[in-house]
Amino acid sequence: QLVESGGGLVQSGGSLRLSCAGSGRPFSNYVMGWFRQAPGKERESVAVISQYALRTYYADSVKGRFTISRDNAKNTVYLQMNSLKPEDTAVYYCAARRTWGVTGYDDWGKGTQITVSS
Repeated sequence: QLVESGGGLVQSGGSLRLSCAGSGRPFSNYVMGWFRQAPGKERESVAVISQYALRTYYADSVKGRFTISRDNAKNTVYLQMNSLKPEDTAVYYCAARRTWGVTGYDDWGKGTQITVSS
């Protein structure tokens, strides 16, 4: 089970940190990803981190602004979001898969809403 938290309303230029807590599995076995879906748009990959954080991926739209990290001892993955823009408004999901990849995730959280006001 994956449960996201930390969403909310923030002004443009502000920051938020999302958390995703995992349970029921050895967390360090899984690649973890953050995804988002804006109204009327397809879900897109935002950031991905390998099992021991040796490898990361960022979408071009968030590079330099977002940072993904994880704490396997706490079974948690984070997404630090800085310099937020109105176009970052979306429902953000975390997901897990056993091998490296940007798509094709197996397990998903229910999502948390991020709204960035201009």
